[in-house]
Amino acid sequence: MKISSLILFIIFSLSVNAQDVPVKWATQETFFEDLVGKPLPAFEGKTIDGEKFSSRQLKAQVVVINFWFENCPPCLAEMPELNKLVEKYGKDGVRFIGITHDLPGRAKRFQKQVPYRYQVVSLSRQEIAMLNINHGFPSNILIGKDGRILSAMANISFSNHEFSEKSLVFESKLVAEIQDVGVAGQN
Repeated sequence: MKISSLILFIIFSLSVNAQDVPVKWATQETFFEDLVGKPLPAFEGKTIDGEKFSSRQLKAQVVVINFWFENCPPCLAEMPELNKLVEKYGKDGVRFIGITHDLPGRAKRFQKQVPYRYQVVSLSRQEIAMLNINHGFPSNILIGKDGRILSAMANISFSNHEFSEKSLVFESKLVAEIQDVGVAGQN
């Protein structure tokens, strides 16, 4: 009887201590926060022109990766915002890559209807899931020149108050990385 009481006491003590630790619920926001500092996973796909593409082509570059697909209304809504970022920062050497599970030919036809100004790479749904860096569609990932994730978020929108604050933070991290790269490149 004394041993079973001791075991119950230990189990009860452990469970009390476990509840003293704050619970961090897995949400889209915590998923994105946990990505910061992790390296961009390796991947290979095809561009909308059918050419092979590898994440190795992004080495030592500042990169914005946007996960989208054709039948995703929030993805389509943010395309003009992303095009503005391309216009604003593409001249500074920032690479903008759209990753979709749409087939290359379909994505190319779609680009004629809804123009986007960034390179699009097609991966399968399974390949996208294995990257484990997007949490639904759209997802936007900022990669630093060192190949590590600097920021990640869902929708980019500077006009929608629901997303504008996080979009401004995302953009400020992009600007900071461009400035760091520019200063480092001058040395």
